[in-house]
Amino acid sequence: MNAPKSETARWFAEQVQPHEPALRGYLRGSFPAVRDVDDVVQESYLRVWRACVNQPIRSGRSFLFQVARRIAIDFVRRERVSPLVPACEATVAAAVAAGPDCAEAAVRADDLDLLARAFEALSPRRREVMLLRKIEGVPQKEIAARLGITEAAVQIHVVRGLRDLEEFFDGCEARRPAP
Repeated sequence: MNAPKSETARWFAEQVQPHEPALRGYLRGSFPAVRDVDDVVQESYLRVWRACVNQPIRSGRSFLFQVARRIAIDFVRRERVSPLVPACEATVAAAVAAGPDCAEAAVRADDLDLLARAFEALSPRRREVMLLRKIEGVPQKEIAARLGITEAAVQIHVVRGLRDLEEFFDGCEARRPAP
């Protein structure tokens, strides 16, 4: 029973793992929107390993790159659908960052959730501009070039986005019960 596992491990070490540097280069060059190449590489290894246990693979390198490409495409699609961190992840991140003070962590999580909802209320283009400019700190000129719009349009989106966010938060304050 150990022989097949040993044989699979040897095949994986010889036919798949040596291609990791090339795979990382390919992913960085072909999928610059993928934030964490390590996740794609590890997920690719897992899927290749599972596949080779069930059936022989003729070309480890080719199969690895095909699997990684599909995973990277899935990562990009998911990021385009929701570039914001889901509220549950924000809650966990806030609780971990807050340390022992759970009340402060809960307030921070609520604030992050409110901010995420405020950004979701923006139009898709305005949200994209605001995330790039105010969250990621991308210069106005670079945003214009990336999105194929003028710098004036970027500035208008930022001004109107700030106004929209202010209105959103004002509406939340009006609905909040008095302490």
